[in-house]
Amino acid sequence: MIDNPVLNWIFVFLWASLIFYLSSIPGLTTGLGIYDLILRKFAHIFEYFFLTYLLYRAWKSTKKFLSFSFFLFYGAFLSFLYAISDEIHQSFVPGRGPSIIDVFIDSIGIILCLIILKRRFND
Repeated sequence: MIDNPVLNWIFVFLWASLIFYLSSIPGLTTGLGIYDLILRKFAHIFEYFFLTYLLYRAWKSTKKFLSFSFFLFYGAFLSFLYAISDEIHQSFVPGRGPSIIDVFIDSIGIILCLIILKRRFND
C-alpha cells in the first residue's frame, strides 16, 4: 500500500473524475442488447468497489491514529454520496437520467469492498 496521503487522494480524485467523465457520455451503450445492460451494471459495481477501496486507502494514510472502522465507514460513506451525486449529474446529460436502482447497484460494489477489507485487514 502506498503510504503517501497526497498521492492516495490524487488516485481518489482521478478515479472519481473517470466516473464523472463516463457519466457525461450521452447514451452510453455498446449495442450488445442484454449483454450491454449486464456489462454496464457490473461496471457500476466495479467502479464503486474500487472507489471505496481508494477512499479507504486515502483515509488510512491520512488519519493513521484513527480506527479501522473509521476508515471503512468514511470510505463507504463518501462512495455512497458520490454514487448519489453521480445520478444527479446524469439528470443533466442528454440521453441519460438518474436511477435509484443504479445507486443500489453501486452500493453492492461498496458493500463487497467493505466485506473484503473487513475480512482481510481487520486489526
